[in-house]
Amino acid sequence: MSENTLIRIAHSPDSDDAFMFYALTQNLLDTHGLTIRHQLSDIETLNQAAFEGKYEITALSFHAYAYLADRYRLMPSGASFGDGYGPVVVSREPLDANTIVDKKVAIPGALTTAALALRLWQPEVTTEIVPFDQILPAVSSGEFDAGVVIHEGQLTFGEAGLRAVVDLGAWWQAETGGPLPLGGNGIRRDLPEELQQRLCRLLTQSIAYGLDHRQEALSYAIRYARGLEDDPVRSDRFVGMYVNHWTRDYGEAGRRAVQLLLDRATERGILPMRIEAEFVEA
Repeated sequence: MSENTLIRIAHSPDSDDAFMFYALTQNLLDTHGLTIRHQLSDIETLNQAAFEGKYEITALSFHAYAYLADRYRLMPSGASFGDGYGPVVVSREPLDANTIVDKKVAIPGALTTAALALRLWQPEVTTEIVPFDQILPAVSSGEFDAGVVIHEGQLTFGEAGLRAVVDLGAWWQAETGGPLPLGGNGIRRDLPEELQQRLCRLLTQSIAYGLDHRQEALSYAIRYARGLEDDPVRSDRFVGMYVNHWTRDYGEAGRRAVQLLLDRATERGILPMRIEAEFVEA
């Protein structure tokens, strides 16, 4: 490995990802020989950029990973799981899985796991892509009948006068008994194996640092907590929802959950072919 190898790390501009990458991007770990460059983009933008292999490490929806497994492997830590909770379908008026079929539903991206979970819940739903941070106002204004909210919107939709139609993470747990895998971190396959393993270890160390120095990492991450910047209690709650024991290490249960999601999507005809999730063994 040459000196000062450039590693571009891309993730969503939200507080849980910022918390996870805090130590790594703020030079708190030994990154000798590496130049770490930080890139923030919404998850659908990252999903699309991954088709070009733009970033060495990138957050990926597990839905998108199904189309990118030839270019990226999964890092063994850094995943976001909805353990009995997840993206929420919201609306102004009462809806259910039957009545939502004739409605227009905003989704945060075609390859988001939120969109995949929505289709698993109701395959016949009509959707349109809307930037994730515009979904709440789009539903509140009546432009859309319903929308799937991710990130902090999962905690704040009530303040926009909206109600939950279904929590897709809770629905998935009732269906399968396990957590809903939402997103992980992909590492480009063309990197040398030794470098891939080192970067995986660094990410695991970064997550551990944040969890072991929670208030320090939260003080940094809260600047990315859209709508929760002045609410440290709920910011802490949100980070805890998605940076936890699943994030430290998928474990066998987490890896099985990812494979189950991909397999269910294949069985339902949402994915064109079966994909075997492949992890770097660091």
